[in-house]
Amino acid sequence: MLDNRPTLPPEIARRRTFAIIAHPDAGKTTLTEKFLLFGGAIQMAGQVRAKGEARRTRSDFIKMEQERGISVSASAMSFDFREYRFNLVDTPGHSDFSEDTYRTLTAVDAAVMVIDGAKGVESQTRKLFEVCRLRDLPILTFCNKMDREARDTFEIIDEIQENLAIDVSPASWPIGSGREFLGCYDILNDRLELMDRADRNRVAETIQINGLDDPKLAEHVPAAMLAKLREELEMARELLPAFDRAALLNGSMTPIWFGSAINSFGVKELMDGIGKFGPEPQPQPTASRKVAPEESAVTGVVFKVQANMDPKHRDRVAFVRLASGHFERGMKLTHVRTKKPMAIANPVMFLAADRELAEEAWAGDIIGIPNHGQLRIGDALTEGEALRFTGIPSFAPELLQGVRAGDPMKAKHLEKALMQFAEEGAAKVFKPMIGSGFIVGVVGALQFEVLASRIEQEYSLPVRFEPSQFTSARWLTGAKADVEKFVNVNKGHVAYDNDGDLVYLTRLRWDIDRVERDHPELKLTATKEMMV
Repeated sequence: MLDNRPTLPPEIARRRTFAIIAHPDAGKTTLTEKFLLFGGAIQMAGQVRAKGEARRTRSDFIKMEQERGISVSASAMSFDFREYRFNLVDTPGHSDFSEDTYRTLTAVDAAVMVIDGAKGVESQTRKLFEVCRLRDLPILTFCNKMDREARDTFEIIDEIQENLAIDVSPASWPIGSGREFLGCYDILNDRLELMDRADRNRVAETIQINGLDDPKLAEHVPAAMLAKLREELEMARELLPAFDRAALLNGSMTPIWFGSAINSFGVKELMDGIGKFGPEPQPQPTASRKVAPEESAVTGVVFKVQANMDPKHRDRVAFVRLASGHFERGMKLTHVRTKKPMAIANPVMFLAADRELAEEAWAGDIIGIPNHGQLRIGDALTEGEALRFTGIPSFAPELLQGVRAGDPMKAKHLEKALMQFAEEGAAKVFKPMIGSGFIVGVVGALQFEVLASRIEQEYSLPVRFEPSQFTSARWLTGAKADVEKFVNVNKGHVAYDNDGDLVYLTRLRWDIDRVERDHPELKLTATKEMMV
């Protein structure tokens, strides 16, 4: 992966585009805050659940996220750190929003996996890890909350190796844990990092030492802990592989840093690691060829649409990952799906919920393009070449419910609101062939609550979700005549999705088996690629 790539222009080579993945509550939002703090992007990090105004975490902008202290939509932030430009995509950790996260992972070059020192690898981490594995994404691991009672270091590393089948190489080693947690020994740079508990926004003290036998160590670390550290590190060197950048880049090894994000500890070392070892912007796959970042023509792909980011303006922002070239504000790009030129007059870069106009952007960057619904997930923007980016998934919903407006006169408004959410990828909306009303499908139950609260806030439209007789949906494809024949007999089970594609709604797993058995000429699928 490293050797045969040409050298990238310096502006592109300094880009690092990555996502943070974790199980809910592992401390991902806190880590994001500290990244912004060290990148000089915010002066003071707010705690997610602090009091009153202080709790408005900078990266969560939907009202519900601020109230519950969870992130439900992936947001993108760009900031400089040392000589690097970081594009950080925060992903929802809550399993009900996993589809958004899967799509986000198609737009980044690496992932930072956060795990909780006490809980180790949790179910959601495993799922997200699988997606990274499918795409061979390089993964850097941060073991958080070492200042609380944590498990034995070897145990944590073993669990990652066993559960995720990946080699783990320690980049730092914790000294003590819980109340006794003093800091870490930085293995990669032979340094002692001490944690300062007094001021959470202050950066830890670093003591340069010369290996583990340096007498200076004893001045800072109590004798018993020092003996344990020496013993553990000796074992670690025997048992665990040494760090190898090539193995990180091909996805077979993950370096692990230990720390405590809330105490700003270990975060800087992790950021250094992302800059030093993380991948530069990578070629992006399309149906016809791979687009290399150093190509001069600008190309980009929409991987997320966020509606109503600014409730006063009813705007929608399409998040675009630039795959190649040097983009400048005001450029005309071709919108491949409609073949129409689009002048991109006011692209934005995000710094948490604050946006600023982006005068320019390079391959690897993520820009937001405000639009009124022209751009959808999966759309390509190019300087004329008809490219179709591949690999952006759309999953069949696991929960289906009917939806009605509280006021029957407002059915039209409801349809508009639902279509917006469908295009944003927040839900699937099906219009049954028979009967009025819509069926909304989501991956997790919490999404119904979020939808109801957003429709009410953003469209002043109270809605009711009601149980539906259907339990799952499958996309229906086949020869036109076969499909028509099938549809005529099964009208009560057939609906259109928001792209106008046919969907077969089922009550039982048996329905799906029956169709597959009796109609081998038709195909029922649980995912469809976001077709453009």
